[in-house]
Amino acid sequence: MDFDWKAKLTSRKFWAAVAAFVSALLVFFNVDTESMERIVALIGAFGSLIAYTIAEGLVDVARAENSVVFYPEEEPPEDE
Repeated sequence: MDFDWKAKLTSRKFWAAVAAFVSALLVFFNVDTESMERIVALIGAFGSLIAYTIAEGLVDVARAENSVVFYPEEEPPEDE
């Protein structure tokens, strides 16, 4: 079975599930509300950072694979 980590780490549903799971654990272990809020905020920030980094990498790869050379105001060189 092939697991696509890029897709999972960039998924908002995945990070919402992680935050919900951790929140449930924190409630179970009777952690105070202020600590829970900070931990869930940290998970959201981390998820956003990971998703942004991977998405930018994918955009850069797509741009490099589909690069088009533009020659403004002049004729492109002829192929020999």
